[in-house]
Amino acid sequence: MHSFMTHFGNASGPRAVGAAHRGRRHAVAAAWLSFGMALLLLAAVPVAASAQATFQASIDTVVMLIGQQRVLTFQVECSGEQRVQLPAFQQYQPLYGGVEVVEKLSSDTVRPDAARMVVTERWTITAFDSALVALPPFAAIVGNDTLRSQSLALKVVTVPVDTLHLDEFFPPKGVQDNPFSWADWNDLFWLAMVLTLIALVLAYVSLRAYQNKPIIRIIRRAAKRPPHQVAMEHIERLKVEKRWAEEDSKEYYTELTDALRTYIRDRYGFNAMEMTSTEIIGRLLKEQDEQALAELRQLFETADLVKFAKWTTLMNENDANLVSAIDFINQTKVEADPNAKPVEEVVTVEEKQSRERTLAMRITIAVLSVAAEAMLIYMIWRIIELLR
Repeated sequence: MHSFMTHFGNASGPRAVGAAHRGRRHAVAAAWLSFGMALLLLAAVPVAASAQATFQASIDTVVMLIGQQRVLTFQVECSGEQRVQLPAFQQYQPLYGGVEVVEKLSSDTVRPDAARMVVTERWTITAFDSALVALPPFAAIVGNDTLRSQSLALKVVTVPVDTLHLDEFFPPKGVQDNPFSWADWNDLFWLAMVLTLIALVLAYVSLRAYQNKPIIRIIRRAAKRPPHQVAMEHIERLKVEKRWAEEDSKEYYTELTDALRTYIRDRYGFNAMEMTSTEIIGRLLKEQDEQALAELRQLFETADLVKFAKWTTLMNENDANLVSAIDFINQTKVEADPNAKPVEEVVTVEEKQSRERTLAMRITIAVLSVAAEAMLIYMIWRIIELLR
């Protein structure tokens, strides 16, 4: 029996040792498994923290004087893919306890990295009642979640009034009328004078341009001479030039008849320059006999043939017609009274405007018009400013 137990004890010893080794291996494996799970948990904490969104509300100061303005700031920090909806207000919307919104100042979105963003909005608020106001939490929507901020406190204080010494207060003053100051209207007066001058010049230049007349007219005065003297000087000049000797009968008879027409116009008072030869003779027959006008009739008929029918005349015929013109003038002339006061004749020298002058006048009109319009607009604006 003793030998059997000794044999059995020797046989079971190795099995106990193996079981102990296997237990230790299982314990080590369990320890490594626990360590790995702990590392995984530690690595997941930042990921969960990074995915969590935050919403904060703040006021730049907790104490304000009545009527002053303060800045209310909302800030949301979340992932870059989430949709953010911050509290929205209308202008002058009351919030709580007499606090109201004035206006929205700014809205900013900042991305610190590719996975995060920070949305900030600022509003101006004010209050007109002195009190200690506790603003309730504000709500913001981030993704599918609704986040609430912390409560805010705002103390609105008023101006201290000494009600024990009322004699130190003065009643409000009435509306005072500002005295008239010439210095305020001085520039407008001179501008009005310049504008009037520009308007007069503009009207004058426009009238001249419309009438197609030069701006400057040269006028000279000369003593009026008797018609027969003017006609005789013209004929004497024609005799000296002797144009008929140069086979230029048309020009010769044109000038000779023009001298006679001018004399008849000034002597008898009808416009012979615009009448035909037949009309002139018919008009003269009312004051002269037909025999006295026979030579003049012959002269006009010859002149018409030369000028319009290319008639050729001889030199002695030209001389005879010249003598006929002189005889007619001498027979019909009226000598001037030596005791009469000489009458002055006004001679106006006018020229039509050239193309360059017309262009210059149009440019002048345009410039003056623009200047006048600008000055008028400025004067109206100044008057409105002074009357406010």
